[in-house]
Amino acid sequence: MEEKNLRGEARILGSSGHEGTGGSGQHTLRIVNREQVEVEGVLAVESFDDQEIVLETELGTLTLRGEDLHIKQLDLESGRFAVEGLISACMYSNLRHRGPKAPRGRSILERLLK
Repeated sequence: MEEKNLRGEARILGSSGHEGTGGSGQHTLRIVNREQVEVEGVLAVESFDDQEIVLETELGTLTLRGEDLHIKQLDLESGRFAVEGLISACMYSNLRHRGPKAPRGRSILERLLK
C-alpha cells in the first residue's frame, strides 16, 4: 500500500483578507504536519519549554503545546518565529485591539461603582 504525505495548514488572515507579514501589523500562523509551526506577527516570547511555548502576537497571546518543542527561528525585529516538535494544541487568548482608540474593558471595580 502506498504511503500518503499528509500536509495541513492553518492561517490567520488580516482584516483585508490577505496573508500578513511580520512588520505590517498582520499575523500568519502555519502548521505543517503537526511537526513545524511558523508564525509571523510575533511581538514577544513570554515563556517556553519543551512542552509549551507562549507568544505575544499581533492578535493576542498564542499558546502552543506539544512534545519535544524546539525553537528553530526567532527574529522579533521582523516578527518571525518557527518551532519544531509534535504539536498537540494551538490556542489564542487575550485578543489585542488595534488603533489608538481601542475600546477598553471596564474593571470589576468600575462596574460596581457605576
